[in-house]
This record gives sequence, structure tokens and C-alpha cells, in this order.
Amino acid sequence: MIKTILVALDDSEVTEQIIQTVQQFMLPKDSKVILCHVFATSESEMELPADRPHLETSTFSYSQVEKQLKGYQTQLAVESDIELVAGDPAQEIIRLANIYKADLIVTGSRGLTGVNRIVQGSVSSQVVEDASCSVLVVKNT
Repeated sequence: MIKTILVALDDSEVTEQIIQTVQQFMLPKDSKVILCHVFATSESEMELPADRPHLETSTFSYSQVEKQLKGYQTQLAVESDIELVAGDPAQEIIRLANIYKADLIVTGSRGLTGVNRIVQGSVSSQVVEDASCSVLVVKNT
């Protein structure tokens, strides 16, 4: 039985489709959905001193993303939490799934192909490969 679902969201077009997919699940009332967003960090950002201010590198600020996820929370029929973390997206999604003992991870696919997929990598492919639970990949249609 699926009781805990980790929903990985980003700022892509597929986000709305992911939320619509999760809304269609017939979940027991004691289920829990964790909405997460990972702020991707590069190696250079990881080396910046924490005690000094630096420019916001994300297109969406922390507060904008938090507000968006809170809006999605109101659309869910079961209890939910929000997790905003920074790091490697695939690794952080898997880490959160392990912490929450998720039965399912729901993520999106941006549909990268060819050179873009090789250069940028595929978060969803890595999550499918490395997760210890089932993964549903919602494609942008």
C-alpha cells in the first residue's frame, strides 16, 4: 500500500501535470505527501563562504518556491509537508525519500534528448536507477 509519496517539483512546465497526477491517486486518509524542491548547487557555489552574502543564483527565490508549494498543498486531500533543500537534485530527492521512508517518488521529465541529455544529465533517470522505492515519472505532454 502506498502511504508516503515524495513529490519532486521544479520550475518546469511539467509541474502542474505532476500535481494533477498526484491528485488522481486514491490515497487512504492516513497517507502523507511530501512536496519537495531542490535548489541545484554547482561546485563553485558549494565553495562560497557561508558567512558572506552572495548573489541569489536561482531563478526562483526560496520564498517564491515556498509560496508555490504551499499553494499546491491546499490542493491535496491528504496531509502534506514541504521540503526545500539545496544540493544535487537526484541525490537530494533520494535522500528525502529515504528519510521519509517513501513508498513512491513522483517526479517529472523535461524530455531532454541527444547532447542536452548527455551534458545536463537526467535527474529522473538517476532517481529511477538509484531509488529504493518505486518511481513514477510524469512526462510533459
